Amino acid sequence: MIVSLLYKVTRKLLSAASVLLRGEAEKDAELLVLRHQNSVLRRQLASPVRYEPADRFWFAALSRLIRRSRWREIFPVTPGTLLGWHRRFIAWKWDYTARRRTGRPPTRAAIRALVLRLATENPRWGHRRIQGELARLGHRIGASTVWKILNTAGIDPAPRRSGPTWREFLTAQAEGIVAADFFHIDTALGTRLYALAFLKHGTRRLHITGVTTRPTQD
Repeated sequence: MIVSLLYKVTRKLLSAASVLLRGEAEKDAELLVLRHQNSVLRRQLASPVRYEPADRFWFAALSRLIRRSRWREIFPVTPGTLLGWHRRFIAWKWDYTARRRTGRPPTRAAIRALVLRLATENPRWGHRRIQGELARLGHRIGASTVWKILNTAGIDPAPRRSGPTWREFLTAQAEGIVAADFFHIDTALGTRLYALAFLKHGTRRLHITGVTTRPTQD
């Protein structure tokens, strides 16, 4: 698909160069003929026109050279259609459905019950301690899986199982808590930009420290 798109775009660029070398009168006449032919074809269409990826790319490139007020009489598509094409292009680029593997198998009910029993009988044990005890018993399970089982059951991390809830704790410590995360945007050409952002819980103020295309680069 990519090779075909590059080939068709190259042909369009070469044809555009030949048009630029023609005389003004000849180009104006050819433009009038093509516009009239376009109007005749539109009257005869009974169903929507299907555009190939090369056609969409070419229309998007030429749209920057034509005033928005003249689109209705020249362009076969609206600005909203161009934006829709771009959204589908971005979605297709980041669609990993075909390469997605099946997830990890669910944890057995007996293991979940054992995790909850260890947490209940040992209130000062955290999820890593419970994971270590399970490993001694011959049950190989990740610490994150143990944490997820406890969190789903509503069991707070040790040693706060008998103390305040997470909501109460976060409310009391909101002034000193700062959240950090990446967010991203996609440019018109499909390049993904990443930004590192910090959010103060107390003031809800957002601080963006940098933007890059390679967030894992040293």
